[in-house]
Amino acid sequence: MKFVPLAVGVALATASVAPAHAQMTPAIPAIDAGHTLLTVTAEGSSTRQPDMALFSAGVTTQGDTASQAMAENSRKMTQVIAALKRAGIAERDIQTSNLNLSPVYAQPKRLPDGSYEDQGQRIIAYQVSNTVSVKQRKLGDYGKVIDALVSAGANQVNGPNFMLSKPEVAMDEARAEAMKTARQRAQLYAQAAGLRVAGIVSISESGGYAPQPPMYREMMVTSKRADAAPPPPVMGGELETNVNLTVQFELTP
Repeated sequence: MKFVPLAVGVALATASVAPAHAQMTPAIPAIDAGHTLLTVTAEGSSTRQPDMALFSAGVTTQGDTASQAMAENSRKMTQVIAALKRAGIAERDIQTSNLNLSPVYAQPKRLPDGSYEDQGQRIIAYQVSNTVSVKQRKLGDYGKVIDALVSAGANQVNGPNFMLSKPEVAMDEARAEAMKTARQRAQLYAQAAGLRVAGIVSISESGGYAPQPPMYREMMVTSKRADAAPPPPVMGGELETNVNLTVQFELTP
């Protein structure tokens, strides 16, 4: 039987063509002459609300000397870390991500004619930045934690990056959906070609999860202190896990 390839998002080839490299290749008997290989691509997805966030917080200070800047920074950073722990962040979820000491140089002096006086590089102070990465496992407390950080003296807060604490569960859901779709497509093309699906030759996977901004769920945190402004609201949105499968099937008459 002579086969004519179809350019419709799947690939059909005779059994004499070797299958492409795949991440998962089960051991199967050699394909009989006259059988056909069908390659199908399919996508599966799983959408979940994040249950964890990663953000950074820190302190930047200046001093006349390097030791003064470092000492002041250490004092304030100790307060920040203590505030994180009081807010319910476990020590294992606090990790120093950056500690930097750098000189601060004097700006060039501008002369009356508009030019600048060349004074060379003159150090007038030292600056220290200390930053920690924090895992927020209770998203409902995120606003309270940020409020505590600012009150403790943190002047650098960045994030959050929302995450799934168990992404493999969502990945497995997406894998199952992608495989189901691939099988349905293989059955469709096999029937249209007057063949039947005999088995799977190879499976190749790619994909991961990423934030999906259009889908939001707002998580408001209110302050219990009557004299304080409420902590900032947290909008976790949703995370979508996507898996792309390339599955090669063996078709028989």
